[in-house]
Order: sequence, then C-alpha cells, then structure tokens
Amino acid sequence: MKSPLLALPGAVPAEGPDEGVAAHYGDLFREQRELAAGRGWVDLSHRGVVTVTGPDRLSWLHLLLTQHVSDLRPQQATEALILSPNGHVEHALYLVDDGETVWIHVEPGGQQALIAYLESMKFWNRVEVADATADYAVVFLPAGSTADPDGAAAIRELPYGRDLFLPRAGLEQAVAGFGPAAGVWAYEALRIEGHRPRLGFETDHRTIPHEVDWLATAVHLQKGCYRGQETVARVHNLGRPPRRLVFLHLDGTEEKLPAHGAEVRLDGQERAVGFVTSSARHHELGPIALALVKRNVPVEAVLLADGVPGSQDVIVPA
Repeated sequence: MKSPLLALPGAVPAEGPDEGVAAHYGDLFREQRELAAGRGWVDLSHRGVVTVTGPDRLSWLHLLLTQHVSDLRPQQATEALILSPNGHVEHALYLVDDGETVWIHVEPGGQQALIAYLESMKFWNRVEVADATADYAVVFLPAGSTADPDGAAAIRELPYGRDLFLPRAGLEQAVAGFGPAAGVWAYEALRIEGHRPRLGFETDHRTIPHEVDWLATAVHLQKGCYRGQETVARVHNLGRPPRRLVFLHLDGTEEKLPAHGAEVRLDGQERAVGFVTSSARHHELGPIALALVKRNVPVEAVLLADGVPGSQDVIVPA
C-alpha cells in the first residue's frame, strides 16, 4: 500500500519489504539524530493492521499466542508470536488492547496469513477478526517526543517510543504537528542498535524464539497450552538453541554494507557459520549489523560478514 506521505518534500521511496513508504527524506544521519533526540516521526503505514473484538478476544488470543494476554490491561503494549507445531516462528504480533479492541500490527502483507490462521481457530469463541489496514496506518514517535497524538485510535507505549494507529483519512494532517519526518532507514538503524529482531529479517523457516532473544519480549515462560510450547520449554530448559543472534560492529573502512542473507564466516575460514540478517549505517556507531550464527561460534572471534570484518556484541549467550 503506497503511503500518501511519499508526497512530502525530499521523500525517497524504499524498496523491497519496506516498499510503499519513504526510505529517507534526504539526510539519513540527521533523521537518525532527530529520532535519537526524541524528535520527529516515522511512516510505518505499509505495515498490516488487524483488529480483534468481542468479549472473548483476550482469553482466546491467550490460547494461541506465546505471550500471556488473558489479563492484559487496557493500553498495556506487548508483543507475541505464533509458532508452528515444531516451535518455529510463523507470525510476530505487536499489540495493545484499548478495553474493547485488540489492535495488532504485523509485517507488510503479513495480515492476510495471520487473519486466515486466526479465522481457522475461532471455533465457538465470541470474537471478530478484521483487516483494518485500509483504514488505519501505523506511525512511530520516538521516546521523548512531545508530539500530541490526538486522534489516534490506539497507542502502543514502548520504552523506545510509541506506535500510533492513525486513521488513513487525513494522515497528512495528522503528522503535520509531529515534527521532522524520518525514513525507515533511520528507524532500521535504531532498531538494529537496539537488538530488536524483525520477522523475515532475523528469522527464516526454522527460527525458534530463543535464537533471536524473543524470549525476553514475546514469550511468557510460565505460560503453556499454545502451539509449539513443548519446543520452547525443552530448548529453554536445556539452554542450547542451535543458533544465536549477534550484533556486529563492522569495519568502517569498507564502503559496502553486507546484504541480508550474506554469508558470515570466521576470519581465516572458508565455511560459513551464519548469515547477515540486517545492516545499516548508524549516525554514531558507523556500519552495524545483526547476524544469526551457530551457537558454538566463539564470542570473541572476529567475523567476516560478506568479507567485511566485524566484532561481536553478545545478544543471545552461547
């Protein structure tokens, strides 16, 4: 879905999974600095929006999700996963309940598959699932922003900012008072700095939550009775996920950024030990990346991401 905010001055369209919104507005590092200082906003209107209503909405979702949501308080933001029977990540949901409706946003285009799964699991529960993407758009405000989100249908308050669910009608007017615009490249750089995984970037068809640190934010370890829970419990108790997410400080003398999927190798070896999941140029840290590597890769080892040397920061312990 192409955002009307692409008509703003300086907007350069993003490509690939983030197509439909602006990659940047002409000055990537300035946009990052503004967000880091608590100013500006990011257009995330390409993301899918799903609503769940009905008196059974929280108790029903509680049975399906990795997160404990049966007692979720109104306006309390959380995130959750839907796993395969073998415990692999299939959906990542970012949600908040406003007392009457659960508002969810997901990766661009991911709402159709999510809705299909949720509809198949309704049974006798008193719930209604709807695709609200055509009517509502997600806009991000950074932590510290003094912008007034009046008019938002729902707000997810997060340690690093706020996700607003805004009506698409009049979106240009709604963001006019939010300060300077920042593109998704700036948002991604801060996401990578914050070690926050993203479905389809830090995940593949066999990712389990432990590998990308989703146990910390999207999985409730005292909750059972959801699909894939046996795998979560077994791997957690053994403490041996097959792979682990790492943060890489890349060599700034190299001009190229390693692309998603590029091989990661141990310095001096030919065999790949993992792959790059996300990379960006950061306004302070320089080139940075996230990578998924084998659990037994030494944490002190220098890694080559598509030939670019990088030192590791541990996210998931070996």
